[in-house]
Amino acid sequence: MTIQSRRRAQRLRLLGVTTMLAGIAAPNLALAQEPEQAPPEEQGLGEIIVTATRSAQSIQKVPISMQALGAETLAERQVKGLSDFATLLPSVSFEGIGPGRNTAFFRGIVPAGGAYASVGYYLDDIPITGTEVPDIHAYDLERIEALAGPQGTLYGAGSLAGTIRLITNKPKLGTFEFGYDVEANKYGKGDFGGQIESYINIPQGDTLALRVMGYYRREGGYIDNTPNNGRLNNGAPAVYTLGDNNPDTFFNLDNSDIAKDDYNNIKEFGGRIQVLWEPVDGWQITPQFTGQRQISNGYFGYDPRVGDLEVHDYDKTRNDDRWFQAALSIHGHIGDFELVSATGYFKRRTKTLNDYTYYTVTYDGFGAGYESYLQFFDNCTGSGAAQQCSLIDPTQYYHADWHRNKFTQELRLTTPKDWPFDLTIGGFYQRQKNESNTYYAIRGLDTITGYTQTGGGDVAGGLIGVPAMFAIDYDQDGIPDTADDSVPYFTDTVINPNGNPLGTMLYGTPAVKQDGFYVVEQNQLYHDKAIFAEGHYNITPTLKITGGLRYFWTDYAVKGFAGVAASAANTVTSYYVPTGTMGCPTPLPNERLQCLNTNFRAADQTGRYKEKGETHKVALDWQITSDKMVYANYSTGFRPGGFNRPLRIRGFGPVDVAPFQSETLTNYELGMKTTWGGIFRLNAAVYLEKWDNIQYGVVVSGAQGAGMTGNAGKAEVKGVEYDADLKLGKFTISSSGAFNDGKLKGNFCNFALDKPTSSISQLPTCTLGEDVPESSPPTPQVAAANGTRLPRQPKFKGTTSVRFDTMLGDLNGYVQGAALYQTGATQDLNVDNNALLGNTKGFVSFDFSGGIKRDRWSLTLFIQNAFDKRGQLTKNTFCSIDFCSGSSRTFTIRPQFFGMRFGQKF
Repeated sequence: MTIQSRRRAQRLRLLGVTTMLAGIAAPNLALAQEPEQAPPEEQGLGEIIVTATRSAQSIQKVPISMQALGAETLAERQVKGLSDFATLLPSVSFEGIGPGRNTAFFRGIVPAGGAYASVGYYLDDIPITGTEVPDIHAYDLERIEALAGPQGTLYGAGSLAGTIRLITNKPKLGTFEFGYDVEANKYGKGDFGGQIESYINIPQGDTLALRVMGYYRREGGYIDNTPNNGRLNNGAPAVYTLGDNNPDTFFNLDNSDIAKDDYNNIKEFGGRIQVLWEPVDGWQITPQFTGQRQISNGYFGYDPRVGDLEVHDYDKTRNDDRWFQAALSIHGHIGDFELVSATGYFKRRTKTLNDYTYYTVTYDGFGAGYESYLQFFDNCTGSGAAQQCSLIDPTQYYHADWHRNKFTQELRLTTPKDWPFDLTIGGFYQRQKNESNTYYAIRGLDTITGYTQTGGGDVAGGLIGVPAMFAIDYDQDGIPDTADDSVPYFTDTVINPNGNPLGTMLYGTPAVKQDGFYVVEQNQLYHDKAIFAEGHYNITPTLKITGGLRYFWTDYAVKGFAGVAASAANTVTSYYVPTGTMGCPTPLPNERLQCLNTNFRAADQTGRYKEKGETHKVALDWQITSDKMVYANYSTGFRPGGFNRPLRIRGFGPVDVAPFQSETLTNYELGMKTTWGGIFRLNAAVYLEKWDNIQYGVVVSGAQGAGMTGNAGKAEVKGVEYDADLKLGKFTISSSGAFNDGKLKGNFCNFALDKPTSSISQLPTCTLGEDVPESSPPTPQVAAANGTRLPRQPKFKGTTSVRFDTMLGDLNGYVQGAALYQTGATQDLNVDNNALLGNTKGFVSFDFSGGIKRDRWSLTLFIQNAFDKRGQLTKNTFCSIDFCSGSSRTFTIRPQFFGMRFGQKF
């Protein structure tokens, strides 16, 4: 074959792979982008090509439940990132507090603990799996694929419940392409925004091509941070009592200096560079680099107690998310065998600021005895016993600096096409290192002069902000050291001979490190290895069996520190690296990992976990006719376990906590994929998913708020998914939806101290309504009750669109209306916590758009959520629900959003 004819054949194959249904904007359709199209009434339903099974084939031939959103759909439905396309996928839900801080779920499989995500997240063939994944900008994409159900055989540990793949447009040989799109938009009552996007494809001879994409986006805000005017969100006076009953100690909360309308804006920019090189016939080498930086300000949820789309924030909230992915794909042939190598390196850094005021408000509400958490002093006058210092603002804020690095390598080898069966075998390796530097902090805490000792606010005659000579203790009715201590008094223990006999201030700071009151500083290292195989065999010309198997090995190590100053000072659990002794002086030095308390049982203070296992699948599909198929699919998935650090139980001492094991998901699915007369497509699936060994996070009684993860029990999800498209002349009607009924199977018994073994273990039996004996504070025996609905997933979620295509002279035109609808959802497995937080409500919202296109330009007008409904998606709190439910935030779909988009392609 000559080079020229080979290029022509390759272009024809490429056209076959990328040609999608033109003129349809349904969420489950991928569309072609051809400059010239047949009149709308002459078009039927086109073929959708996907690579979900690691080979290109029609979505109608893939025996799993999946959906694909094509490039035109993504543009016409104003998809910018994860939260937008997740709205269009009925089986997908998500939780989070803003861009770059969201996590997706499938079919109600929402993790309740553990470190790994339950959904695989891929950019082309390279995983970016994890919780709070980056908000990858959706431009110059060929499609987005959503694979529901366990995908463990081909996609591994992070795909317990499903996989999302963002497939980019690749460089094209022999073809010059250039395009750009500009958009201006506005939130109905909010701010203006806009974006500019562009791509170019440059061929270099017959064997080389370059493709570059770049964009800049600014999205206006729609949440108002309103002045608090002296009141908290519940109407109470915005005044801290500062952990005592003394009327002379207080601090007024005022956010007027940072109050701002439309404060949750986004600025982001990024791009992608790809090169396609064909050194010899049958080999393609594609290096690719993608980078993005996104700065989002403010919370993207609102507080209904304050007002519609309003909050009271007292400190800055900001997420600066920057990442890049370098990838190298090699696709070639060794004889008649097909070889694919996919190598990736992903690096991400997120610097986060969060307002954490309502956590401080919660502590302030605990009453007397919390002075040392709330009364801090600086700006002093005088010296010695006459020194007088002033209170500073004790409000906590959160700042974090995360570094994530991931290297992945996968090799796949596929048997020749003329064999009686096809088989893909492969190997996978992944190494991921995370560095966390997380601070629950108070501004200026590292430079304060001192703080009030516990009881100092209410001790008789005590002087606030004056250095103390004597220690303070508690007694009852003037009798020291009784069992019922409630009244503070000055002891005769001298703590500062130069202090004032009535002083209550201790010199120094309770900061652990820098301004952190509570600090988490850790290094986490993950290794994942796997070998896998998946094959297909035609039993008859129309009956095919598919089988897959994956063996995996995973290990995890964590080293670092988590806790307050008292945790660092503990001479049993904390190791000070500079001196090699137990117990760490605070504040800690600026160098990382100088105090370690992850695992005092190990000589190197490192917590470790490793595991091996397998996952598998079997599918049988019957191609009744060329456009009608039924299938049965059995598949399993897994999510690795992990390490639990030893805990310190108040009044008992250090205890061991066993590692938690991997959880598994087994999927039984029956489905059909049918096309009728080229104008009607109906795909549907019914399934039963069994979730076993569920990883469940709990706070152990007596552990000073420290938590752990255990394997708690089982759950089941019964569901139905469908997508349908009907083409009637110039009209296209599309609909997709999912019904998921997920419930726990059996009670989740809580975890508690087992004194004989000095360990934390799960209760062997538990009774609903009863507390764990001797637990303080009281802990219910049942962490989550039998039959409890799985949280965050609406029972039904769907979308329907109606589109009308026509010719306006020599212009192609269309108008479209779409409805998004879903029922309400619970928000937490714990029934009591869910009652405090409250369910989200069901909603229906409507989007409308219209546009014209001629030759190489297009103009689109759109309005989303036209009637400005508050479609509730999730609710979140600043701290544990039982403490902070009164300050929860509600996260919704976009409020009314409209704009205009213009683009050209050459």
